[in-house]
Parts: sequence; structure tokens; C-alpha cells
Amino acid sequence: MSILVLGSGQLARMMALAGHPLGLTVQAVDVADNKIVDPISKNVVNCSLDTAIEEANVVTVEFEHIPEALLETVHASNKLKPSAEAILTGADRVREKKLLEKLGIANCPFSIVTEVDQLDAAIDKLGEKLIIKASRDGYDGYGQWRLKDKSQLPDLKRHLAKLDLNEVPLIVEKMLSFEREVSLVAVRNQAGDIAFYPLAENLHYEGQLHVSIAPATNIDEDLNLQAQEIFTKLAESLDYVGVLAVEFFQMGQQLLVNEIAPRVHNSGHWTMQGAETCQFENHLRAVRGLPLGSTKVTRTTAMINIIGCKDFNRDMLSIPGCHLHWYGKTPRVKRKMGHFNLCADNYKELSKSIQALVEYLPEEFFPMLKDEAARLAQF
Repeated sequence: MSILVLGSGQLARMMALAGHPLGLTVQAVDVADNKIVDPISKNVVNCSLDTAIEEANVVTVEFEHIPEALLETVHASNKLKPSAEAILTGADRVREKKLLEKLGIANCPFSIVTEVDQLDAAIDKLGEKLIIKASRDGYDGYGQWRLKDKSQLPDLKRHLAKLDLNEVPLIVEKMLSFEREVSLVAVRNQAGDIAFYPLAENLHYEGQLHVSIAPATNIDEDLNLQAQEIFTKLAESLDYVGVLAVEFFQMGQQLLVNEIAPRVHNSGHWTMQGAETCQFENHLRAVRGLPLGSTKVTRTTAMINIIGCKDFNRDMLSIPGCHLHWYGKTPRVKRKMGHFNLCADNYKELSKSIQALVEYLPEEFFPMLKDEAARLAQF
């Protein structure tokens, strides 16, 4: 059974590793040049794109920013899961916001801006503290700007005037004082069956995810059900097949959707050691029409991204429950080089493991770990 993944980064690699025990062969498309590659070795495979699509049982994606010509080619094969509509919605914040409005799903108050002078009206509507996001191609803090007060507006306008806002509109959101970000990763198959992982708590630094804790602390049944109902609305509307991640801002007992990701997701990496079936295997099961695996939590887990860092002592693997996933990339600033999964029986034990891990890592690349260890020690 053959699966073709659009995109050849670490998510395709982890899908290939998860598929091997199931007898699933996973190949990837380097979307920069449409060459077929082995997602683990990165070696180019002597096979054309057309042949790879023809021979694959199903085609899926590792990220949503797929060149439209490639997406159209694969869509025409009737093998793409999730659908082109779902992928395009996740790649375009305007489409995403319109879908949320259509389904009556709460999200951050916003305006769509196609000319810089429309920012004045956005301030009148939303206030002068704003988050401004490019509607496409922005992630990990890129393509985003903050307006903290109106005095910054002239400089911001001059900067944004250089962009083609008709081609890539801006989503201007009210800057909210939310308590935290949580995310729900779940999987839906073609028959409409859904398996939910628990909500994870996400900690960001400079716009980039650094740590996820799963299950999230202080989550009651009402919040879980609210997240699951929102996921179900979105997935059924898109007739979604595969893993879908939904990021939320928590404000008291209300969850506001921040964004959706139509793919396996960084905040679901904890499932590789913390759940009976990881998100990568469950995504492959869903798109290939196999029974979904159990999402039962096996241990409390912290997923810790390794960002821009290559020099650390591997002796941290002596810590009980410590698992290293290394992506084999050339290091650069803000690049995800790999991640740790730290597993423990409860939050207090997880706190101790994080404290132990801190001793092996350069603090400049892992700025949130000490505080998070102290927080978890309270539970």
C-alpha cells in the first residue's frame, strides 16, 4: 500500500516511520521542484510526479502551503485526503475566518484589510491593540505584526504599504488577554468516525511553539466537550479525512478558535510516546481506510521543541522517560531541529524530569523550561 505525501520535511518523515510497521510505503514530493524523494533519507527517487500519483493509493499533505498548480494536479486524481478545500482553508486565513463565521464558531474579533488606509477603520472597530497577520504563508511568528498603540500606526502603514494586500489580504485581530493556548488534535475517517486526543497546553516564545503539555492542566469536562464539538463541526463541514489540529485561546470557560491546521501538527508530537496510537499512524490509518487506533493517553508528556540548536549532550537520554527525535537538518535560527518527548506518571514527576533535562541544555535555546517545571510542580 503506497501513500504519497506533498511536502518532504520532518512531518513526512515521521509519517513514513509510522507507516513502516503497518506495511505502508510512504514517498514524498519536494514541492519546490516536484521531485519524488524518500522522506527518511531525502534521496531522490527515479520516478516522475505523474507516475508517483498514479501508483499511489492515496495522496496526503504534511503542510497546507502547497503550490496551487500541484494541488490542482493531485485534486484531479481523486486521491487527495484531506480534500483540496480543507487544505486551502487551512492555508488562507480569510477562508478560515469565513468558515468559522459560517459555522457560528467563536474566534477573535477581526477585520479583513486589503488597503493600508483600512487600518484606521479596523482600529475604530477593534481598538488600538491589534495582531495583524498575513492571510497566507505566515507561521511560526512570521508574517505577523503587533500594534500596541495608535502612535505606531504611521510606521506600520509605511511597512505594510510595500506589500500587495489585494493579492494577500491582512487579517487584523483584536489583541485579547487570553489565559493560555490549548490545541485539540483529532482524527476523522471517511465514514465520519472521530477519535479525539486530549487537549494539549501550548507555550510559545517569540511566536513559535516551544513546549506542549498533554493532557493540559486544569481542563474540565465542559472545556473538553466544547473543543470536541467545535472540531466535529469543522470536520463534518469539510468532510474531513485525516488528522486535523484546532488551536484555541482559552478565556475563562470559552474557547476561541485561533487557527486550524489540516494535517498532523507540532502540538501532537507528544502522542509518539504519550498515547496508544500516535497522530502519524492515525493519520495514515484514516487516509488509507484502516480502522482508527486508540487515542488513550498512556503517560503525562511534555513535547519540547529543539529550535536552532545543534550542540547539546545526548546524556540527557539517561533521564527516565526521555525520548529524542532528531530531524537531521542543517541548523539555522528558528529552525525546528527536533524535539524531546518527556514522559512521566503525573505532573509532579514530569516537573522533576524537566528540571533534570534543563541541566543538559543551553538555556538560550530553551527559555521556558525552568518556569514550566516550577508550574507543573504545583499539581
